[in-house]
Amino acid sequence: MRRPTAPSMVLTALALVGVASPASSQSKSVTAPDSVRFNGLSWRSVGPWRGGRVTTVAGVPGKPLVYYMGATGGGVWKTEDAGISWKPISDGQLKMGSIGSIAVAPDDDNVIYVGTGEAPVRGVSSSFGDGMYKSTDAGRTWSRIGLSESRTISRVIVHPRNNDIVYVAAQGSRWGRSAERGVYRSTDGGRSWKLLLVSPDSLTGPSDLAMDPSNPRILYAAMWSAQRTPWKVRSGGPTGGIWKTMDGGDTWTRLETGLPKLMGKIGVAVSRANPDRIWAIVEADEGGLYRSEDQGKTWSLVNGDRILQARSWYYMRVTADTKNADVVYVMNSPILKSVDAGKSFIQLPDPHGDNHDLWINPDNPANLIKADDGGAAVSFTTGTTWSPITNQATAQFYRVMTDERFPYWLYAGQQDNSTVSIPSATDGGGIPLEDMVIVGGGESAHIALDPVNPRYVYGTGYHGQLDEYDAGNRFIRDVRPYPTVGLAEPSDKMKYRFNWSTPIITSPHDRQTLYYGANVLFRSTDRGQSWTVVSPDLTRNDKSRQGWGGEPITNEGAGGEVYNTIYYIAESPTEKGVLWVGTDDGLVQLSRDGGASWSNVTPKDLSESLINMVEVSPHDKATAYVAVDRHKWNDNAPMVYKTTDYGKSWTRIVNGLREGEPVRVVREDPTRKDLLYAGTETGLYLSFDGGQHWQPFQRNLPAVPVTDLRITRKDLVISTEGRAFWIMDDVSPLYEMADSMEKAAVYLVSPRPAYRTSLGGGGEQPGQGTNPPSGVILQYSLARAPDSVAVLTLEILDAKDAVIRRFTSAAPPKDAPAGALRSPKLPAAAGLNRFVWDLRREGIAGVPGTMTNQGPGYRVVPGSYKVRLALGGQSVLRALEVLPDPREITSAEAFRGQQEMLEKVYARTDEVQGAARRLRAAREQARSLMTLTKQLPAADTIARVGKALVAKIDS
Repeated sequence: MRRPTAPSMVLTALALVGVASPASSQSKSVTAPDSVRFNGLSWRSVGPWRGGRVTTVAGVPGKPLVYYMGATGGGVWKTEDAGISWKPISDGQLKMGSIGSIAVAPDDDNVIYVGTGEAPVRGVSSSFGDGMYKSTDAGRTWSRIGLSESRTISRVIVHPRNNDIVYVAAQGSRWGRSAERGVYRSTDGGRSWKLLLVSPDSLTGPSDLAMDPSNPRILYAAMWSAQRTPWKVRSGGPTGGIWKTMDGGDTWTRLETGLPKLMGKIGVAVSRANPDRIWAIVEADEGGLYRSEDQGKTWSLVNGDRILQARSWYYMRVTADTKNADVVYVMNSPILKSVDAGKSFIQLPDPHGDNHDLWINPDNPANLIKADDGGAAVSFTTGTTWSPITNQATAQFYRVMTDERFPYWLYAGQQDNSTVSIPSATDGGGIPLEDMVIVGGGESAHIALDPVNPRYVYGTGYHGQLDEYDAGNRFIRDVRPYPTVGLAEPSDKMKYRFNWSTPIITSPHDRQTLYYGANVLFRSTDRGQSWTVVSPDLTRNDKSRQGWGGEPITNEGAGGEVYNTIYYIAESPTEKGVLWVGTDDGLVQLSRDGGASWSNVTPKDLSESLINMVEVSPHDKATAYVAVDRHKWNDNAPMVYKTTDYGKSWTRIVNGLREGEPVRVVREDPTRKDLLYAGTETGLYLSFDGGQHWQPFQRNLPAVPVTDLRITRKDLVISTEGRAFWIMDDVSPLYEMADSMEKAAVYLVSPRPAYRTSLGGGGEQPGQGTNPPSGVILQYSLARAPDSVAVLTLEILDAKDAVIRRFTSAAPPKDAPAGALRSPKLPAAAGLNRFVWDLRREGIAGVPGTMTNQGPGYRVVPGSYKVRLALGGQSVLRALEVLPDPREITSAEAFRGQQEMLEKVYARTDEVQGAARRLRAAREQARSLMTLTKQLPAADTIARVGKALVAKIDS
């Protein structure tokens, strides 16, 4: 595997004399290590805290408050209060965020095995795994233990009395052949693995695995012959079926009597209450719930209701009650329960549909935890009530859009949920779910709007849905150009072919103009009241890739099987009518006349693939970037292309990107030319030289697919597939990063304008998104940390160059009197540092022993200030503008009047509290003097005078 380039790679950087403009960029060598260079930069999770897809859960017998869930992109999470709150426990340790199976060792609940790669073979919004991980301390630390090429792990089972023995169902890649596919066993805790069961068909792998709880040598494996293509899902084949071993996996026998000849996906379960009874939920023409009463020798169909095997590739889990052999659960879109051995089922209440996994407490079958497309939920009432799912920031977002309000808002479509709009900052402690707004469209939405005036928001949905949301009256209007959603219809019979994730944009030159993609491009100039087709079919229109969405058993029409569609639309931000279109079958199309004529400008060496997005440079009208994804062709190579001549020629720019990791998005920063960001399957990369060299830019971001990104007011905003939205506040250092910055003994980044606002602050709040810091972000670079003698100082100066606030890196004196002023300590590490000034002047010292502790200073008025950073005789001065809150209507005169009043109030308060401190100091001196002079001849006189003085002070 090719690793990312070393941190000492040569990068094109901005040559700075003071602070140069982006146009003056020159090639410079940036040599500081990444960990130092980006030290002060970090991500904050902004939510929303609404759960996303979870396909595996596990509980801990004997600990009814402790559970684990595996998000499909968001890693492993844990609750210790029965689902009231959840926290991620695998960040920074697991290299992939997609979790397929979690197993807690029955003999030691500190031992947890995790298999990565979710089992449902989704064609959209779905990542892959990189093998097995293990924890021996209840999830605090993790180690990778092999099967790195397994791609998808559907089930992990631990021996009940020896946690070194573990079985893994490695289902394999959904898109093609896999290096590691089959049932594996480890007898040494994951240090080595043995392949026990493999099909001669390299496209067949285990969809489920079950162990006899009374005899761990007996296991049942469900083998599934399946493959997904970008246009179809194939489920079922002669190599599929159920196998059994009675010797711990050394030998296997196929079980056939009573089962269908042709089977697709299968789920199996053994009754703990009666191990002779085996359950199987089977996809077949004669499919449904099958039961064996003789450990699998013979089978009978007990219920063929279609709902039990609907959309089989996505569900098909069966779970046996742990105490009652006649109680069995089947997970499908609803959660279904039978109390009569499968003859009939009832639908249980459900906080969210699309159910994937169920764990039942072996000691108390009323205690459950389930996994679904909205998160994980715990029940102590046999599924009649559940814990909330609005406490998990695991949303899967397809794209992200931002507006230009204050604060700006983020928009996206959440997988298997609604569209989402949330503010980037609030006046409260955090960003609560209650601040979220649903803005029309559907789960797979692209969002389009006028960023300056986002009253009308356009949101798409699967297969042609298009809504206009009017924020003024909260009215949603259907404005799709063709009134149909052809779910499960053969795509070759459709008038227009729409993608699951249908693209739409507003023109950056005229926000009243909409462009909308099917297999042709539509345009509207009247808010979707009427539409005009402005292109021919821009796809390959390959009829062999069209038709029914699934075979040979189940037709599929909701999961993205409509192919030969437009997947992305972009209009040049600098040239009106220059339109770029990317298709899901690998074509890049260009029109330079508003759609009157089109040219196929696809890179010559590019085979059939997904054009995930097109980015037109905001700095050069002939330059564009294309993120290409071929994972649906079982090819995970990173693919980014760049053109500087309107697509006449292309260069592949992937140097430094990790092999085996597709690129989801690439964007160019609007402030600095050639500064690029790339979102990949596990995080973020950046390039300072237009893509010639890439380097990781992960910082504290967990391993999660980054699906889209925007740069808004110098904030870097990303959407993820499994961890909702994240923001890196103020990436200004990236605009000035060069040798002149990194080699300087002390360097102060030009601060962006700060707002005098109540927004932000509050720190991390449980169950809420994190607000940005409140105040001005000051960022500076040090060639090395100061020694024990040198002190770093930062001063804020007003328009008259008077110092109004001062901070230092020196530790506060240990003998500082109680109530003394204590300013935050200035960070002074080598590399980039970040410090937030809260826009306040020096505070007022308190009075010891009273409630008047140190008080914060009052906030400065909007205006011009300076920041001075000094170290060892060297100093840097930068200008700083403080702006009023745009939401506030206050005149400059009113601000001045406020300042004059506050100055008087603070001065008088300081005078009073200073007098109180002096009086208290005098009293303590008097008392000390009386104590020290007790043995002197004049002690009585001193005591009499002293007591009188103390009494006078007390009065």
